[in-house]
Amino acid sequence: MKLYRLETVTWQDSQLLYHAQPRLGREGLNLLSPGSPYFCLGYFQDVEQEVDVDFCRENGIPIFRREVGGGAVYLDGEQLFYQLIIHKDNPLVPVSKGAFYQKFLQAPIAAYRALGIPAEYKPVNDILASGRKISGNGVAEIGEYIVFVGNLIVDFNYEMMSRVLRVPDEKFRDKVYKTLHDNLSTVKRELGSAPPHEELWDLLAEKFAEVLGPLEVVTAVDDAWRAKADELAAQFLSDEWLYQKRRPSADREVRIRAGVEVRQKMHKATGGLIRATTEVQEGAIAAVSISGDFFFFPEEKLAELEAALVGVPAAEAEQAIAEFYAEQGIESPGVTPADFAQVIG
Repeated sequence: MKLYRLETVTWQDSQLLYHAQPRLGREGLNLLSPGSPYFCLGYFQDVEQEVDVDFCRENGIPIFRREVGGGAVYLDGEQLFYQLIIHKDNPLVPVSKGAFYQKFLQAPIAAYRALGIPAEYKPVNDILASGRKISGNGVAEIGEYIVFVGNLIVDFNYEMMSRVLRVPDEKFRDKVYKTLHDNLSTVKRELGSAPPHEELWDLLAEKFAEVLGPLEVVTAVDDAWRAKADELAAQFLSDEWLYQKRRPSADREVRIRAGVEVRQKMHKATGGLIRATTEVQEGAIAAVSISGDFFFFPEEKLAELEAALVGVPAAEAEQAIAEFYAEQGIESPGVTPADFAQVIG
């Protein structure tokens, strides 16, 4: 397998390159970081629900919606990304997503431990150090490939992360900042200082080679890869992609008329936050929109689940979701049909 050791790239390339690789039929491990800050949104999230879009635009902070689930995060050059693109049939790929995380997170965990940081795996997809999260990770399926992305967090701008999030008031923002600071750590925070990025890239490359086998080092983006990334930019950098599908939701219920209600609910499952806006007519689901920072595989099946629920009695949502899971072979680590039913029924 090739190791694309690109190190500092544009913020756009830090996302577009790994989106391009599956579309080119190309496996590989990317090690890179963005040359400037941006805000990255999970595939299933609602941008207007999660992000203070006006603040970002006024301050020149781009917003990007990735094809990987999970939560929104502020990213900059102090986070060193690892991006593994691997074919589903590669013998290195475990059967389940949970086993996938457990296997490939060995590499960043070993890198942290080599630095003297007591990192450990926390299901479903986190790495903790001294009880605090120190790496964010996600998996997506794009075509016939599995994309695994994560980061070695050298330092983190807690203030900016809390500022770009959409919150109801400043008191809540202060709470977000404190919670982030109490529950998210970095290499600098754990050690008091951090080695040069070059040494950290070397360490990540070494530890991933222990999991993946020998890696052929490449340090540049070739013409075909460049062309595909540029082609994808037209879609992924558009407002249409950023604002797609999701509608704002909150915990409330609005009675339109007798027998017609709009329910907006939120539920924190083990595998992430789920939000749903559901229109119910005479006890049956007339429409539903689901968003959140969970993971759902295959990703495109979420829209099919929403469509399949139309006409189902709200009280029977869990059974219908469970049947859909079984028929479609759905995986959603840490999120069950009962969790979805909690925000829909």
